[in-house]
Amino acid sequence: MKRLFDLLLTIPGLLLILPFLLLLALLVRILHGTPLFFSQVRPGQNGQPFRMLKFRTMTNAKDSAGTLLPDSARLTPFGRLLRSTSLDEFPELLNVLKGEMSLVGPRPLLMEYLPLYTPEQHRRHEVKPGITGWAQVNGCNAISWEEKLRLDVWYVDNWSIWLDIRILARTMFNVLLRKGINHTPSETMPFFTGQSTE
Repeated sequence: MKRLFDLLLTIPGLLLILPFLLLLALLVRILHGTPLFFSQVRPGQNGQPFRMLKFRTMTNAKDSAGTLLPDSARLTPFGRLLRSTSLDEFPELLNVLKGEMSLVGPRPLLMEYLPLYTPEQHRRHEVKPGITGWAQVNGCNAISWEEKLRLDVWYVDNWSIWLDIRILARTMFNVLLRKGINHTPSETMPFFTGQSTE
């Protein structure tokens, strides 16, 4: 049922916004160069790795020694706009089509976090990761890792189509208000270090 729900929304949605996505891709190509996508391996359902896609928000600018400049120096104004409006997330719809992600679910984090989770926290991987999720509409980066992972597991235990609809509606509301979105490169979660849940 969840897979059908994803496809019924994703396929018509992609067709509807295709011209806009092509325009975004053209702007990314002009302003950031190639490749168009930022691609990174993330854990999917049951921890199985997949390659998550986003629009690139940074250039490949390097110093005189050929080393990439810090992220803050490579993030362009257009890239900052993509992040602040969550437009950089649109390529993840391709991951949804491929069945690697869902529209709603725990956000796919880093592969190196897998051995750091408690058995309870690891239950977040019992479902497919999502473009948005229960933790994202309940504080996103403003809450602690402990609370974020607790909300992810709560979603796993309480999933329903109605809950997904609520989360999608709240996500659109938050994006329109630019609420809970990273506005600067420094406003990101610190690395997860396996804090106790006690």
